[in-house]
Amino acid sequence: MNIYSPPLSDPVAIIGATGALGFGLAVRWGSAGVHVVIGSRDAERAEQAAQRAAEIVPGARFEGFDNAEAATKAEIVVLSVPFRNQSETLTNLKPVLQPHQIVVDATVPLAAAVSGRATRLLGVWQGSAAQQAQEMVPDGVRVVSALHTVSAPKLSDLGHPLDEDVLVCGNHREDKDRIMGLIDRIDGLRSVDAGRLEMARIVESLTPLLISINVRHKTHAGIKITGL
Repeated sequence: MNIYSPPLSDPVAIIGATGALGFGLAVRWGSAGVHVVIGSRDAERAEQAAQRAAEIVPGARFEGFDNAEAATKAEIVVLSVPFRNQSETLTNLKPVLQPHQIVVDATVPLAAAVSGRATRLLGVWQGSAAQQAQEMVPDGVRVVSALHTVSAPKLSDLGHPLDEDVLVCGNHREDKDRIMGLIDRIDGLRSVDAGRLEMARIVESLTPLLISINVRHKTHAGIKITGL
């Protein structure tokens, strides 16, 4: 399989990178030589997170901006926010997102977003959080769904080896190849093409399943697809 691997100089913007998942992705990509732009609703918090990441990964390149400015700094924009913030965040980003950009949606519609259980999903009438994101972004911006099953604590701990698969959904093969190449930069992660964006509804449902397993077994389990 020929997976596109973006040059190390190409930045990736992570919206919500002051949160656990976003920050974990930031330090993992930073340690792999990727220029990481950290976004937050508050520019000062983003700058502080960038400084903290730089202390964890000396020599890596991190920058911090408010979400809107961060989204202008890269062609790949990773959305790593709780589901309750997804709609507001995308509404705020809509004026700055451009048709050449790819939004990687890692949102999971957990019932915890409305004070429910983290082991239950909310119904999203579009079918999935990723499909909702695709409806909200400007015309020409394409959404890829990924990174729902990787443990945030494991990502943030660079001393913890990773060994799991990441399911990637999207309607355009070239977009998926590009994101899969970026994911594969993180040592121990293997990206797997899981089909069109509509498959995101199934992938997103794996998160509450893993939460249930992790609570029961006191671990941070991931997933692996056999036979590939």
